[in-house]
Amino acid sequence: MIHDVIIAGAGPVGLFLACELRLAGVSVLVLERAENAHAPLKRLPFGMRGLTVPTIEAFDRRGLLDGLVAPQREAKPAVQARREGQAAQPRRQAGHFAGIPFDDDKIDRSTWAYRLPGPADRNMAAEMQRVETVLADRAQAIGVEIRRGVDVEGFAQSADRVTVHADDRSVEGRWLVGCDGGRSIVRKAGGFSFIGTDPEFTGYSVQVDVADPEKLRHGRHLTPTGMYFQTQPGHFGLLEFDGGASHRTGSITLEHIQAVLRRVSQTNVTLTALHVGTDWTDRAQQATTYRKGRVLLAGDAAHIHSPLGGQGLNLGLGDAMNLGWKLAATVRGQAPDGLLDSYFAERHPIGAQVLEWSRAQVSIMRPSPHARAMEAIVRDLIGTRDGATYFAERVWNVSMRYDLGDAHALVGRSIPDFELTDGTRLAALLRDGTGLLIDFDSRAPLRALASRFGDQVRYVAADARERLGLTAVLIRPDGVVAWACEGDPDIAEAAQAASRWFAGTSDSSRQYA
Repeated sequence: MIHDVIIAGAGPVGLFLACELRLAGVSVLVLERAENAHAPLKRLPFGMRGLTVPTIEAFDRRGLLDGLVAPQREAKPAVQARREGQAAQPRRQAGHFAGIPFDDDKIDRSTWAYRLPGPADRNMAAEMQRVETVLADRAQAIGVEIRRGVDVEGFAQSADRVTVHADDRSVEGRWLVGCDGGRSIVRKAGGFSFIGTDPEFTGYSVQVDVADPEKLRHGRHLTPTGMYFQTQPGHFGLLEFDGGASHRTGSITLEHIQAVLRRVSQTNVTLTALHVGTDWTDRAQQATTYRKGRVLLAGDAAHIHSPLGGQGLNLGLGDAMNLGWKLAATVRGQAPDGLLDSYFAERHPIGAQVLEWSRAQVSIMRPSPHARAMEAIVRDLIGTRDGATYFAERVWNVSMRYDLGDAHALVGRSIPDFELTDGTRLAALLRDGTGLLIDFDSRAPLRALASRFGDQVRYVAADARERLGLTAVLIRPDGVVAWACEGDPDIAEAAQAASRWFAGTSDSSRQYA
């Protein structure tokens, strides 16, 4: 059997991509090295990940958000019970930059254009294991085949297919996508160039028993050799600025962690047990291309950086949302020229921005007087209304925009979650993964235009409770605005925009010229 797409890696990125492809009717096989989908580092507290606005919107648009929110709703009564009778809670931390927090009540959301209230208009976090469970359940429910305990060892590609070698067996697909992490076998076997900057520190996430806990304070603490932060008793994050020398040099032992913690905290603290431990660095690298022939990269296989700020998961899920519908259209023979290449053109700059953001955080965490001086300035700025708003906008990726070469400010941005007059939210109209042409004034020419693209574009004639000045808007399957209009629509212009993203039944752009 030849699968349409083989995905290496059943992490969140691989699973989300599989869901997107299968939603479009593409046959998908996912190969995962690990036999067990569960691991201690995916669970609380180490597995907690902040979700950016594009990620929350993506889950909402595919009907997956409730699966993430439900556990939080179940936990809420217990949290409220604990708070009964307590004094007023302190200001709510909304995020951080290099460990420097910004407060939710200082963020001026009115400065963010084209935002409307809705289920996705929130700041939330989710457990990594829960994210994977929600995605795996959806993938299997819609017909994705997932094989665990299969080690991808390499591949060979021809003009029309890719043969993947895994555990002395071979499977064939028309396309292969490497979602197999920072040490991606697909990337290495494919000869993808992977460039960037070397690490400055070795980081650790550990759960330990401490014989003398009074020697270590809670919270984040910068020291002359690095940093440690204790989130709850015995749960530590450690940074030692050793140039990454200790990363993956061997198994993580109790003795090693105790030595690192003593050097970083500058105490003679004693550890009695090590329950969970992993190490990481701030190495920041990115593939110079995300595609070679029939092989593509997404997620950490395409870019790696420090986990500071929790941007990695969101960046990878954004890759999957962008690539899924484009690769599916290519498989179905419905892709206009250059559609698949637009994946790299749009996502590589976003990845580069995240790598720079990661490097900037490291720069003010170094154990040096210059870094401490810069940290003090950032702390002052982040405490202002404008500063908190700026950092929230960057951390949450609120204003992400692809450069689609259009003058309208909404093109290239995420579509606002319009509420139509019948109560339908626009996010619900994107559940099936097709493009939308929303016509707030029910114009016959726009209806005729949409029909030229068959089942790729659904025409919706309906008014909204708040239009934001728009009369019509064309939306890609990933929720990105491809064309927007205020006033009477230019049908030829709309046709050209539609033809850029969808293959019509005729030369639609020329017909309306």
